Amino acid sequence: MSIPKPIIYQLLPRLFGNKNTKPVVDGSRSENGTGKFNDIINTALQEIKKLGITHVWYTGIIEHAIVKAYPDAGIPHGNPLVIKGKAGSPYAIKDYYDVNPDLAEDVDERMQEFQNLVARTHQNDMKVIIDFVPNHLAREYHSDAKPEGISDFGDQDDGSKAFSATNNFYYLPHQQLHLSDEIRNRFPNTDYQEYPAKATGNDQFTAHPQLNDWYETVKLNYGVDYQNGHSAHFDPIPDTWLKMKDILLFWAKKEIDGFRCDMAEMVPVEFWQWVIGEIKSAFPDILFIAEVYNPYLYETYIKNGKFDYLYDKVGLYDTLKGVIRGERAARDISQCWQSLNNLDEYMLRFLENHDEQRIASPYFASDPIKALPGMMLSLCMHRGPVMIYSGQEFAETGMEISGYSGSDGRSTIFDYWNLPEHQKWMNDGRFDGELLSDRQKKLQTAYHDILKYAQLPAIVFGEFYDIMWQNTDSNIFNSDKVYAFLRHTVNQKLLVICNFDDHTQHLQVKIPTHALETMKIQRPLELCFVNKQSNAEHRLTCEEASEKGLSLNVSGYQYLLFEIRN
Repeated sequence: MSIPKPIIYQLLPRLFGNKNTKPVVDGSRSENGTGKFNDIINTALQEIKKLGITHVWYTGIIEHAIVKAYPDAGIPHGNPLVIKGKAGSPYAIKDYYDVNPDLAEDVDERMQEFQNLVARTHQNDMKVIIDFVPNHLAREYHSDAKPEGISDFGDQDDGSKAFSATNNFYYLPHQQLHLSDEIRNRFPNTDYQEYPAKATGNDQFTAHPQLNDWYETVKLNYGVDYQNGHSAHFDPIPDTWLKMKDILLFWAKKEIDGFRCDMAEMVPVEFWQWVIGEIKSAFPDILFIAEVYNPYLYETYIKNGKFDYLYDKVGLYDTLKGVIRGERAARDISQCWQSLNNLDEYMLRFLENHDEQRIASPYFASDPIKALPGMMLSLCMHRGPVMIYSGQEFAETGMEISGYSGSDGRSTIFDYWNLPEHQKWMNDGRFDGELLSDRQKKLQTAYHDILKYAQLPAIVFGEFYDIMWQNTDSNIFNSDKVYAFLRHTVNQKLLVICNFDDHTQHLQVKIPTHALETMKIQRPLELCFVNKQSNAEHRLTCEEASEKGLSLNVSGYQYLLFEIRN
């Protein structure tokens, strides 16, 4: 049965299952260990499911470049000059047709171990999402697992041409790749040769990529000549398109339920329109989620690109982060939905992912309790999905110096490392939370309490109504710190109030007459506001609700959810 509102749990198996509590900075795989597919056991999945999760996004599944590999299994070591960290970036793909061998107990059985994880996830009534990385791949890309009859990227390229619609890569003819001194000085006794040089993944058409570039990756060519007016060459269908279609079908046939598409906006929308149509003709229920940051492209990538959902990063995430940090007013949240032009239901909401700073870090909120009203708002504001990141519910800080990653408030994706707070819940593979502090248990319970509202009919299917325009009197409603809205269907009407302040807010919350009419509540009637958390009731007439307002106290960093009955 399909789930109306996806609730996604993102995890990196490399970090999730690692039981080493004392990793060393810049440690190797043998020193620091790594989580495995087999560490994600039924008990772990059952506990994740209890949160209300419907989809698990397994990050770092497809084989990416790593420094020390498995030559005995036919997987050669990687060159550290073009790999970020010893464990490598999950977004520098080395073989689109294989899985990360680090995640297998038995490297020769790595694909079967992954497929067993997919089966376990399905058995626990959750769906599986993996990354699809279409814009770039590792400089040392080579597929030793590709199906018979499929050629590798670049095998048929003409490297003497900067651009050709039949090439898979972009070239800098007659130029040798020259990595910056900052990169080369990390490994002074190592050399890396690339001739002719290829364009770098973050659209750097230079033979001299810098440390802050995606220097470990090569940009893929989808038929757009970036250096000549972005001219498009899509007829005949470019070879890169065909290769990527084959890759998506390969994984879809392994019962993957969805793809989170990395940096989708760096790939032409015409490709997405074509390939998503092709994949969905064979697998109609498969999800495509796009990492897109440019709001001007949202409508194009939804309506033309055929994506199911897009990241809501530069809108709601950035706004909520500012509100949680006390840098923006809660009323600014209204601008988020107003700017989306009715695309709200397509937006994936989150407060953490692998790219963003952890809530509990000093770069975000320090105290994870401060984000709870933002989590409630993210879940309830519209019909689209919501996501949490493994460790978010246990206050991971991401402040450890792990190796390639510094102390920046992000859990490393480049190093062999652990999640120290998550490990307290994992408890050496028992997943019983015995080592969690009382504060962490309270936080975990708070996330459970929020996510349990995800499948309420008005949250899944209902319309949204922002009541901030009626609540502008600062004497009775502090719009700097409080945000309130309605969700409604014919049969269910909800009022949500979120307090982003550390103090209790004493409020008079007015329900506009227009909102009552929109919800088809006939006047004059007595309304009953039932608190979904405590079952306490507040009764007042329609006129009192619109003119005087509902008198409430909302505790610091908390929310209230009422069902309105008449």
